[in-house]
This record gives sequence, C-alpha cells and structure tokens, in this order.
Amino acid sequence: MTTESQATAAASGAGATARFRENKHVEGATSQERVNALASRLVKAVNDIVTDEKVTYDEYNAFKSWLISVGETGEWPLFLDVWVEHSVEEVANANRHGSKGTIEGPYYIPDAPVQQSPATLPMREDEPGTPLLFQGEVRNVAGEPLPGALIEIWHADDLGFYSQFAPGLPEWNLRGSITADEQGKFQINTIQPAPYQIPTDGACGALISAAGWHAWRPAHIHLKVSAAEHQLITTQLYFEGDKHIADDIASAVKPELVLAPTGRADGAGREVTYDFILDPRD
Repeated sequence: MTTESQATAAASGAGATARFRENKHVEGATSQERVNALASRLVKAVNDIVTDEKVTYDEYNAFKSWLISVGETGEWPLFLDVWVEHSVEEVANANRHGSKGTIEGPYYIPDAPVQQSPATLPMREDEPGTPLLFQGEVRNVAGEPLPGALIEIWHADDLGFYSQFAPGLPEWNLRGSITADEQGKFQINTIQPAPYQIPTDGACGALISAAGWHAWRPAHIHLKVSAAEHQLITTQLYFEGDKHIADDIASAVKPELVLAPTGRADGAGREVTYDFILDPRD
C-alpha cells in the first residue's frame, strides 16, 4: 500500500490544481482594461529583468524549460501560493480592523465534516503527535460574541502531510468545520502539527535547489472563520520557538499569529487560547 511518506510533488500538484478548478470560479471576474494593465506590467517587469541582468540564451532556455516543468507537474498552485499569495493577501486585507489574516495555501478543502463545539477533529486511532486543545472566542470589532460562528480548520499531521494530498491518510484526517456555541466560544481537540518542507521532488524543488534556498514552512494551523453579516477571515497560526518562524519560505508569518501553548493541567498534551475578531461585511 502506498503511504503518506511516498507523496510526490506531481501528485500533490495535480490534486491542488484539480481542487482549484473545482472551487475557484474566476471567469469574467476582471475587466479587459484591468487585464491589460496587469499583464502589461508583468511582461514589462520580466523584460526589465532580462535587460538589467543581461540574461543569456542558456538562462532563458533554462527558465523556459522550468516553466514547462511547473505546468507538467501541476505545481502552479504551489508556486503561486508559496511565493506570491502573501502579497495579494496583504493588499486584500489592508483595511481590516479585526484579526490578522494570511495566506490560504494550496491544501484547503471545503465542506469538511461539521461538529458542534466542543469538538475533536477526525483523526486516526493512533494519530502521532502531541495532543493540542485549541480554544477561544469569536467576536465582532465591538467586542460582542458571535454565536454560531464557523471555524474551518485544517493542518498537516505529525509528519507534515495533509489528508487528500498524500496517500494513505483518511479523507478528512485533521480537517473539520466547528460551530461555536451561543457565546461564540469554541474548543477543538487536535494534535500539534509539525514543520514541513514543501514538495521538493518537482519543479518548485528544482528552483529551491538551484537558488540555494530552503524549503521549510514552520508548523501551523490553517483556519477560515466566518459569521453571518461579517467578513470571513483566512489565516494561519504558528508556534512560538519554531526555528522557521523568521524565515518561512512562504513569507506568511506575522507576529500576531504566533501561539504560545502551555501544558495542560491534566498532563494530556498542550493547550492554547486564541480569539478571532471579525470585521462587519461591507
């Protein structure tokens, strides 16, 4: 049987591309004038690099070959989410007054199983890792609780793999949609995820190797938090002491998003409290 440790960049890339096509509907979303402005800037920027850096034909052909490889391995979602999305997110959320957001990344799956708080994420009977109680409250910018807020949560396992993007994992492993109680409070039992490297056996890994970069992301929990009449917030939460907090390859870490879990009084793992503040819908 194929196991999660045998996951490949091509398989993960193909899965991320397929999910993107299923879940993101972008046809007609941008005017011709806007496409002209953005595409013209992009083409000019590439040509400016060529002239400024005096790019040779050998370098140009290597770049062309690499672009073809990104497409063949389906790694465009990975490439864009790792190296570009953090800037898009900053622009999109610049006017928010509530909680900080950050990138979604390529591994979100909608419609995860719904549970009422307190909840335990779906996991294997012998799920490796340190148990983690993640709890908090969802409020509006006026400080009022938001009853029934929805907390979508997903994260890698203790080996750094995501369900539905690595073989051998149950479909909804460490994924869930948790409904807060009447006070906007939630409690979610899960395990603390591990740091991981983005897939390095494909085109993105070839770029990382050629440039002498590292491929590591700090351990993190992904979340989408929403409530009626309020803006959805997409974010990630990290863990104090992780050695890649300061050099995340995806440039997605913000100081406000770093957790400091403590040991539970009963000795059963760790716990941490983090509240979400949602902006009103425009």
